[in-house]
Amino acid sequence: MTASLLPLLDANREAMASDFADVIDAEVKKQSGLSGAAIKTAYSAAQKFKPGVVQVATNKMLPDFMTALSPLWDSRPAGTPFGAHLAANGDQAAEALLAVTDGQAQSAPSVLAKAYKSVRGKAKGHVIDALDPVGAVVEKYAG
Repeated sequence: MTASLLPLLDANREAMASDFADVIDAEVKKQSGLSGAAIKTAYSAAQKFKPGVVQVATNKMLPDFMTALSPLWDSRPAGTPFGAHLAANGDQAAEALLAVTDGQAQSAPSVLAKAYKSVRGKAKGHVIDALDPVGAVVEKYAG
């Protein structure tokens, strides 16, 4: 697997983690209905268990996220915003990102793993919804 996005982390890792955490926060806030309540409850439980956990976890997973997204970055047509390219390849992009979080959930503390498992079933759709802002964050640091 290519890792063409990994160099972005050299000088920008903390800022990228913060921006990705902001994307996650915004996506959670947009949720509504019963499934939205479940997501907000799980997210709140994770935050209470370990304040700042989203940014810390995002920072930890950034190399894996960048590696997972690199093939899509490399295949992006010239002039196409990365978020639009991710959205156009939503299944592939979401599965690549979820493979990273699934791996982390296996070794997470039980409280966090339980919160993750409670929302994992619908996670792909939520990840697909967030691909445009995820792409915008990557592009911000790509130049």
